[in-house]
Amino acid sequence: MLTTILAVAAEGDGSFQLLPDWAELIWGSVAFLLLLAFMYKFVFPRANQVLDDRSAAIQGKMEEAEAKLVEAEEARRNFDAQIADARGEANAIIEEAKATAESLRRDIVAKAEAEAAAIVERAQADINAERDRALQDLRTQVGAISVELASRIVERELDTTTHQSLVDEYIQRLSSQN
Repeated sequence: MLTTILAVAAEGDGSFQLLPDWAELIWGSVAFLLLLAFMYKFVFPRANQVLDDRSAAIQGKMEEAEAKLVEAEEARRNFDAQIADARGEANAIIEEAKATAESLRRDIVAKAEAEAAAIVERAQADINAERDRALQDLRTQVGAISVELASRIVERELDTTTHQSLVDEYIQRLSSQN
């Protein structure tokens, strides 16, 4: 057919018309109408069914995706809540640790103060003992000096008992003056 069209176009008389034969036009129209009826009866309903099924499947998948999106959002919220709970729990543990540390610090400070007080008390007792010993040594020395002085003055030696009573009496007088 293409060759026929090309041959007619090559003649070039300017009156090129492409009109079909009437019988061919009628039979072509009848065949088209039959094909159209067949398509309306069988093909179009099936195609519409396939399109409806596909639309329903797409709609179902969209609803499923939306449900999964809602589920994922809920999971994210739960995860965020768990993170917030974990942070709160961590803060509580930190606060508890701080309180425990503060309590331990106070206990250690109290023990240190008690030990310091005990050391001061022992030192005070040692000082008192040393003072008493020094006073005793001083009394002995003062007694010896006073006996020697008295013996020089009196030029005679006193016996030990008299000597001790004189020393004690002298120390008593000195103590009562202070």
